[in-house]
Amino acid sequence: MQRTLLTIVLSLVAGFAGAAAFTYSGLGDRQVERYLLANPELLPRVVAELEKVQAQERLASAGMDIFKPFDGAILGNPNGKHTLVKFTDYNCGYCRASAEEVQKLLAADPELKVIIREWPIFGGSDKVAALALAATRQGKYEAFHQALFAGGDTSEAGMAAAAREVGLDLEKLKADAASPQIAYELNRNTQWAQELGFTGTPSWIAGGRIIEGAVPAETLAEAIAGGDSGGGSGAGGK
Repeated sequence: MQRTLLTIVLSLVAGFAGAAAFTYSGLGDRQVERYLLANPELLPRVVAELEKVQAQERLASAGMDIFKPFDGAILGNPNGKHTLVKFTDYNCGYCRASAEEVQKLLAADPELKVIIREWPIFGGSDKVAALALAATRQGKYEAFHQALFAGGDTSEAGMAAAAREVGLDLEKLKADAASPQIAYELNRNTQWAQELGFTGTPSWIAGGRIIEGAVPAETLAEAIAGGDSGGGSGAGGK
């Protein structure tokens, strides 16, 4: 593990300094390695910087459209100054748990908008994701999104119960869910997730950082604030 970290660090140093400058300085790989072994506290900091650089590169590759929500697939303030992007699946237990963390963030920050990218990766999730996006056509995405997670039942009966709970026209919902625009959105979300290197749900973009897994609200809030203060890209923080 230590050798792997050293390889990463040496690559980072060479990348930042440039091959010519690195050679001119007289610092060979062995010298840098000896220095880092003598100062191991530097390793986490340098690796964290490398991860930040890689995240920025992947976000740049994905493009700015990733911060443009599908119709009304937003939680919180649609015009908020702070942005969090969540890739999620209704059949994911960790996503259900993280929904509560998102609510904490929304309660604490009236300027927060959470862009939901429906990414159905579990069996049977395609249909519920399409229905959720279809709820935007009736102006009830946020309510339906929350009802689905609160109910925890994505069977036909469970989805219908959640739709009735928030006052959706179920027949219209089903018809809208079959639209090519929704199919395109789900496919695009999958492509973005792959470009960003996500391995599962939930996954996040916060303050220019890429974060995977169920994390506490405090971690997400710190990342969002870091982006706002210049610690990440403007795209992710604003």
